[in-house]
Amino acid sequence: MASKKKVIITCAVTGGIHTPSMSPHLPVTAEEIAEAGIAAAQAGAAILHLHARDPKDGRPTQDPEVFKPFLQKIKASTDAVINITTGGSPHMTVQERIQPAMTFKPELASLNMGSMNFGLFPMLERFKTFEHDWERQHLENSRDLIFRNTYKDIETILRQGTDNGTRFEFECYDISHLYNLAHFMDRGLVQSPPFIQSVFGILGGIGPNPEDLMHMRRTADRLFGDNYQWSILGAGRSQISLATMGAAMGSNVRVGLEDSLWIGPGQLASSNAEQVSRIRIVLEALNLEVATPDEARATLQLKGGDKVDF
Repeated sequence: MASKKKVIITCAVTGGIHTPSMSPHLPVTAEEIAEAGIAAAQAGAAILHLHARDPKDGRPTQDPEVFKPFLQKIKASTDAVINITTGGSPHMTVQERIQPAMTFKPELASLNMGSMNFGLFPMLERFKTFEHDWERQHLENSRDLIFRNTYKDIETILRQGTDNGTRFEFECYDISHLYNLAHFMDRGLVQSPPFIQSVFGILGGIGPNPEDLMHMRRTADRLFGDNYQWSILGAGRSQISLATMGAAMGSNVRVGLEDSLWIGPGQLASSNAEQVSRIRIVLEALNLEVATPDEARATLQLKGGDKVDF
């Protein structure tokens, strides 16, 4: 009997600049992030994608000293793969953005694969109150925001991360980002198989229509054949529906409060673990098995949790 497909669940525990504090359940302090990450891993997440926030006002920060307490606590409590952001904030330089990944040398780090408009201002129509004063202005300013990820920026992160044994979750928000990834693979700067996170539903990137998902899949197949690992990230209300479609087509999945604050129409998710549990129910109903952290390591050819610097 053929073995079941093992699906890697990534949980994006707390957002960066694109997740203002519009939910009381979004973890902000190091203790909250650690507790949320551990609970998500216990629910079935093999990978934890982590940002950090200034505990005073919730602003995203790439200060390694803010990352350190929750990285250590999560590592001590779970064997989940730790994936550190190199996205940080569009207002940071690339050297600021890569500080945590360079300091802690994780098994996995995220890498945005192209510059893009990053429109968050539609959130102003849905949310009227914010916990921190800076958040409303931040959303308004996204009308004129470009998230810079030039070829030089990407190459800098690739070279420095690879020197540390870190592999990457390649975040592709549009079709052109797949071509950018293929370019770097052709130059020998990306190891095979790449772990491609297709992102749907951010204004400025590809939309959340099922046809968009199919277009991403067809393009990736044409560029990479069967030599890649695919994962689906649907923003907002598209989180579970697109992850379900992708999983049925053979993808891995990503959920978490960074990507969506919701668990159902008009219902805020109470935790990251709740979203992980929900997508796990879906996967098992599709007769798919959830990958363990060690199975994720083997699939993605990671260096191992004993070879990180935290």
